Amino acid sequence: MARHFLCLQDFSKEELGAMLKLAAELKARHAKGEQAPLLAGKTLGMIFKKNSTRTRVSFEAGMTQLGGHAIFLSTDTTQMGRGEPERDTARVLSRYVDAIMIRTDTQSSVEELARWATVPVINGLTDLHHPCQVMADMQTVIERLGTLEGITVAWIGDGNNMANSWIEAAGVMGFALRLACPAGYEPDSRVMRWAKEAGADISLTRNPLEAARGADVVNTDVWASMGQESEKDKRKKDFASYMVDDKIMALTSQRSIFLHCLPAYRGLEVSEEVLEGPRSAVWDQAENRLHVQKAILATLLGK
Repeated sequence: MARHFLCLQDFSKEELGAMLKLAAELKARHAKGEQAPLLAGKTLGMIFKKNSTRTRVSFEAGMTQLGGHAIFLSTDTTQMGRGEPERDTARVLSRYVDAIMIRTDTQSSVEELARWATVPVINGLTDLHHPCQVMADMQTVIERLGTLEGITVAWIGDGNNMANSWIEAAGVMGFALRLACPAGYEPDSRVMRWAKEAGADISLTRNPLEAARGADVVNTDVWASMGQESEKDKRKKDFASYMVDDKIMALTSQRSIFLHCLPAYRGLEVSEEVLEGPRSAVWDQAENRLHVQKAILATLLGK
């Protein structure tokens, strides 16, 4: 039976750690110009219902660097767009490709695809989880701080799919997580319940200054994600005190870094000074999508 990559809680600390170690090795080989044809002759089918820059380019370039090939499939131009159910698409694509990546709206769509697929399915993003991004984030933290052990991460802003995957990461990897979210914008209650039962060191506050105090990593995301454009004005008001700026970063540890999964809106969720400042690791973070996804693919395909 194929092993899928749908959310971080499906993996152990040792398994995620092994993927992160492999990602670092693949990045080092890439920097030296060395080839790593681990997936020569393999094909990745990439299904997109939501637009993308980093997810598409990093997966497509990653397959090329591993000696394989990627096929872009938009739901607007495939039979999924006219109502073909996930189970039919899964069974057909499984006979064409060696793995499937999907970037869509609901987690249930990804789970249904995985239920029927006989090849690995990777969650490229849903409204509930964004596991590939948080894997890249953890790789960036390790590069900058040397370890995930003993660190404190602050999440400031919307309790969205990124926050949910950070909660799962904290539950699996064992670092401390402080979330600051406005009332009505809390992370998913089921994910929080799982993390608490897993013994995770997680707290939730309304005060971004409280979450940032002493943190080694400060992380945020846009206030209105894809599909929430109609809420933009309301969210701008509700999140007005949640912008990550120099005042917030001044409360963090001396070694702290700033992360943002991008795209970023300067002057809203993050100030220009922080995004472009010396503590910002967002460009390394974006690059690491490439290498961590290569590691995920190689692991799932047994290479």
